[in-house]
Amino acid sequence: MATVVLPRSLLTLFPGVERRHEIDGANVDEILSGLDAAAPGMRDRLVEEGPRLRRHINVFVDGQPADLTTLVADGATVHVIPAVSGGTD
Repeated sequence: MATVVLPRSLLTLFPGVERRHEIDGANVDEILSGLDAAAPGMRDRLVEEGPRLRRHINVFVDGQPADLTTLVADGATVHVIPAVSGGTD
């Protein structure tokens, strides 16, 4: 079972959803599918056709950049982080 930590910006789209979740899954794809069971529609916000993570979404497993095929060990921490961009040149 992994601990999944969601950003506050994503929580505003899913009222009542907690920031931390304990989810079973062998890889990031399975973790996100499990997360979708707790918050229907969340996977669609994070994953696009391919399937692959949306361009503006970053996932880290125990502090390391991850994609949908990245393995998730029991006890791992998975952070979902939206990309930050903007500013001036």
